[in-house]
Amino acid sequence: MVKLTTEARENLRQEVRTLCSEFPNSYWRKLDLDREYPYEFVDALTKSGYLSALIPEQYGGKGYGMTEATIILEEINRSGGHAAGCHAQMYTMGALLKHGSEEQKQQYLPGIADGSIRFQAFSVTEENAGSNTTAIETFAEKTANGYVVNGHKNWTSRLLQSDLVMLLARTTPIEDVREKRAAGLSLFLVDLRIIREQQPESLVVEPVRAMFNYATNQVWYKDMEIPAECLIGEEGNGFRYVLDGMNAERTLLAAEAIGDGYFFIDKATSYANERVVFNRKIGENQGIQFPIARAYAAVKAADLMRYEAARKFDEGEKFGEQANLAKFLSSEASWQAANVCLDTFGGYGFVDEYDVERKFRETRMYQVAPVSNNMILAYLGQNVLKMPRSY
Repeated sequence: MVKLTTEARENLRQEVRTLCSEFPNSYWRKLDLDREYPYEFVDALTKSGYLSALIPEQYGGKGYGMTEATIILEEINRSGGHAAGCHAQMYTMGALLKHGSEEQKQQYLPGIADGSIRFQAFSVTEENAGSNTTAIETFAEKTANGYVVNGHKNWTSRLLQSDLVMLLARTTPIEDVREKRAAGLSLFLVDLRIIREQQPESLVVEPVRAMFNYATNQVWYKDMEIPAECLIGEEGNGFRYVLDGMNAERTLLAAEAIGDGYFFIDKATSYANERVVFNRKIGENQGIQFPIARAYAAVKAADLMRYEAARKFDEGEKFGEQANLAKFLSSEASWQAANVCLDTFGGYGFVDEYDVERKFRETRMYQVAPVSNNMILAYLGQNVLKMPRSY
């Protein structure tokens, strides 16, 4: 792993900030209005190598650690952008890097690193399971040549923009594993290019228009045939592989929420220093100044936990508590900053050209996804504070 110095990390931050400046708020505002995918932005990030941050150098990536990856995502959101169009490529890397075969890595990682292969889709969540992932019903039946997949997924984002999808499916019926339902789940890396060319009828995608631009879909897998080589690691261990990546995902998305928090603080502070009402700048009023300062304190505190989680990940230490705390604190702080910013702008905050209402909608997600904050509290209560299981 390439571990950057403090100075090099600051240079990385400035480089990403410079790239993001080429995609101003007007760019993201237009995409949000039309619910379009940020192809140009993602291509620019890929060309610069930032999306390959976590891919080892031997496969054409930057070989950076989690700390550097979080800096990249933070700066995207702080600039007014929305990292949802590209973050999945980072947090899906873990399962492939840790549990994929060398053949799979050689086949896909160089292409993902140079942008010739798009990998932004992770297909896990189901309507009847929700956060209870072990209750998923999508089934991959083993055959002589591989597997046949049938099932329905929701919240499978960016599938239409991806060449690959990481798919979690059941390979052992729930009734056959009884108390250990997680043992019957397997993880697959599916090449969608082949499916679209040879079995287009086996993949049905229905885009879902959400309150913000997330390119998400419902997906139906209908007798989709995939080769045995799609299996990641060992059959039946897929849930464990997904869990391995969850804390990394929470750390990465915590950085996005922190970026949003700084965006709102920057916007509110600038406006408070410029807006004059009753012959004085509104920032002179404690009713404006103190809430902004309080929100800033919350964002800074969450930021420290983000760095602690990333540090532990990079050093190979257990970091479940820190990752969950980072996700919880950053999502709460970004929402606090969002509300403060909206209050500071008043009626203008609801006007799209000021970009507050767009980011307001976007940052609300972090309290719900990739896991709800109540589930975070359950984790902390049971696994850290050693209280009885609450669900």
